[in-house]
Amino acid sequence: MDHARDGLQKIVVDAIRRAPAADAPVLGWPLACGPTVAARTRALSFSEGVLNIEVPDHLWRNELLALVPKYLATLNQFAKVKRIEFITKKDAALPKRA
Repeated sequence: MDHARDGLQKIVVDAIRRAPAADAPVLGWPLACGPTVAARTRALSFSEGVLNIEVPDHLWRNELLALVPKYLATLNQFAKVKRIEFITKKDAALPKRA
């Protein structure tokens, strides 16, 4: 079973590497964080090396901050991500200031 999972992961990574550079980190977020975290978060955007991730609340944000080095290591297999910013759903819903 592990061999099949490794093979599928390789196929997914290869597909993400072929995606446009601006899309690769957004597409790769579920692979980097795993299915449990991916089910509760959403990659919003990637620009200038920063990947913005929507999280349910500040508790989730604080928990995920400790995992950023692991996430960056995975994401940087197929994209150049310098930083991950976690944005709560509440903050994401606020209008942007000019």
